[in-house]
Amino acid sequence: MKPYRLLIVDDEEDIQDFLSYSLRKEGFEVAVASNGEEGLDVMARWKPHLILLDIMMPKMDGVEMCRILRSHRGFDDVLVVFLTARDEDYSQVNALEIGGDDYITKPIRTRVLLSRIKALLRRREMGLAEAEGATLIQAGDLSISQEKRTVKRAGQDIKLPKKEFELLWLLASKPGKVFTREEIFEKVWGPDIIVGQRTIDVHIRKLRSAIGEDYVKTVKGVGYKFEF
Repeated sequence: MKPYRLLIVDDEEDIQDFLSYSLRKEGFEVAVASNGEEGLDVMARWKPHLILLDIMMPKMDGVEMCRILRSHRGFDDVLVVFLTARDEDYSQVNALEIGGDDYITKPIRTRVLLSRIKALLRRREMGLAEAEGATLIQAGDLSISQEKRTVKRAGQDIKLPKKEFELLWLLASKPGKVFTREEIFEKVWGPDIIVGQRTIDVHIRKLRSAIGEDYVKTVKGVGYKFEF
């Protein structure tokens, strides 16, 4: 398999050099850009698998670049990891709401960064496999069969009502992706169904009760994601 392509978009040359060196040592192909405008240009020509994107930059910041990126369907599977010195909750929420896949604060620790990147890339491959028609998801000791509509944990059958199963399949089909409440309502209940705001909370609680608390994570102010 060819090396993954990673694009670094940051206006600080020291960070560009540090990240480029660390990532190339791990076998990644790396390109750099100094602002969002340059980043979009490189992205269109080079088509990276993952972008490390600073938020505060001149000309075009990372938030605007991500908005533009997510408006193009051809780049749906490109991962975006935001890099920022700010660690306020609202910054994290905003980064995820506009389509970021992860959020790492500066100063950046190499081992943590590499671990998060590799985990995201693994999840990306799982998501692509699901998009190509896979009907079985294996996540840790959890096995989910869409064809048979069955769930097993450590070999033990878990019976789920229809909506809980559909909710689990949606979240588990793209591990690490944060699904907003609106996305969940539309994909599980459909755009024409009107349900109360607490409906999803009730189903999430029942789902956690059935499969355990460690798979479905709450992203405060945004929605839910599946991790293992």
